[in-house]
Amino acid sequence: MKSPLTPLEFLARSAAVYGDRIAVVDGDRRFTYAEFNQRVHRLASALQRRGVAPGDRVAVLAPNTVAALEPHFGVLQAGAVLVMLNTRLQARELEWILNHCGATVLIADPLLLPVVRKAAGNVAFVTDDYEGLLDEGDASFDDPPQVDEDGMIAINYTSGTTGFPKGVMFTHRGAVTNALGEIIEHGLNSDTVYLWTLPLFHCNGWCFPWAVTAVGGRHVCLRQVDPSKMVDLIMTEGVTHLCGAPVVVSTLTQYCAANGVRFERALKMVTAGAPPSPAVLRAAEEIGMDVAHAYGLTETYGPHTVCAWRSEWNTLPAAEKAQLKARQGVAYLVAGTDLRVVDEHMRDIPRDGVTMGEVVMRGNNVMLGYYDNPEATEKAFAGGWFHSGDLAVMHPDGYIELRDRAKDIVISGGENISSIEVEKVLAEHPAVLEAAVVAIPDDQWGEVPKAYIGLKPGSSATPEELIEFCRARLAHFKCPKVVQFGLLPRTATGKVRKNELRARGR
Repeated sequence: MKSPLTPLEFLARSAAVYGDRIAVVDGDRRFTYAEFNQRVHRLASALQRRGVAPGDRVAVLAPNTVAALEPHFGVLQAGAVLVMLNTRLQARELEWILNHCGATVLIADPLLLPVVRKAAGNVAFVTDDYEGLLDEGDASFDDPPQVDEDGMIAINYTSGTTGFPKGVMFTHRGAVTNALGEIIEHGLNSDTVYLWTLPLFHCNGWCFPWAVTAVGGRHVCLRQVDPSKMVDLIMTEGVTHLCGAPVVVSTLTQYCAANGVRFERALKMVTAGAPPSPAVLRAAEEIGMDVAHAYGLTETYGPHTVCAWRSEWNTLPAAEKAQLKARQGVAYLVAGTDLRVVDEHMRDIPRDGVTMGEVVMRGNNVMLGYYDNPEATEKAFAGGWFHSGDLAVMHPDGYIELRDRAKDIVISGGENISSIEVEKVLAEHPAVLEAAVVAIPDDQWGEVPKAYIGLKPGSSATPEELIEFCRARLAHFKCPKVVQFGLLPRTATGKVRKNELRARGR
């Protein structure tokens, strides 16, 4: 008789096999796997004693601390559904999510209590004393509800850059599948030391809470991304792996380059959330960081593809290697062949590296659907595949490369212009730290590209200089007609808010 797949088994096994090893580092506190397991059981027990029933939603608003990590097991152990909340949202946005998911319990970090007080009017039980909550529980608790591997374990709300966010439903089976994918693709094992630079509220940390625990690795918590603290923890804890959006990669590389830091021990970083430029990837290699480029969405539990590296590429020039690594690649092993790039009739596009189509996926690591939103679910799965809304080309070797979000493509004089292609060229300029390209209205061409640029500290450039830089490297119709300097608005997961930039240009 088969047992249901659940990430709860990951912790149970590691507590049995690696009970005496350090599982979690959170500031000055260090917990072994035996202690980690006991704390999770105390949380599950406390939630049940507070009246949490199977299927109830338990929300968590906390930075990357044990109060965000442990609920990834304790809430599930109680049979409830975990709702990780974006710590950068305003009270009104949080209130909408809490009401939509019907959360009965909210666990909050003390520093976020002012926001919580404004947002949690309908939540039955709110606490900012996480350790006090654990004290209410029993470490010998061992009476979890029956697990349905296809049952919902988490709701992750999309960043909501346009309209109301959608609640993406995760299952036990999907969490196990994608966690195993992270282990396989990124070489996690019992010697892994994982630094939490990726928000735990983002796709449940791309399933790394479950993956790192499964192999008996060490979680190193970090309340906020600070390059000096990151370097200190990487050195003192012997960090082997971390994750983050390209902006986190560039933040760390800029700091290391400015302070003469180079990592001598193997340090692997997985980046996703936005396409990294080859310039960012080259900078990472120069400080001794091996970056794996992945791609996915909240609806695919985080990463679904990886730019699977081939040893024969190691001898190529650095610039060529970076160009290859900037591609989104192929499906994770656990996803098999359930990745396609299709035209509007669901036909596979040619593998010519030129023809664009939409990326679609299906399989165990694709969401159950959108919570309480059957219309959006039906639309997303039209034709039996999940529609990403991302446009890509397929190269002859089967690797995909994103060209744009469907809504971000610039159509100028009937020509499609990939904003990502232009952004990659701009990122090659020595003064450019970050770039975002959007469409703005134009009387003659309908719309034309506009570039928003963030400059490196101490660097300078003029709009004319950057436009000419592009014209020397791209067809002229693709080049920005307008350049504006300043900080780029971002979501909490590091994505540029292009909808906001488009609104500025109207």
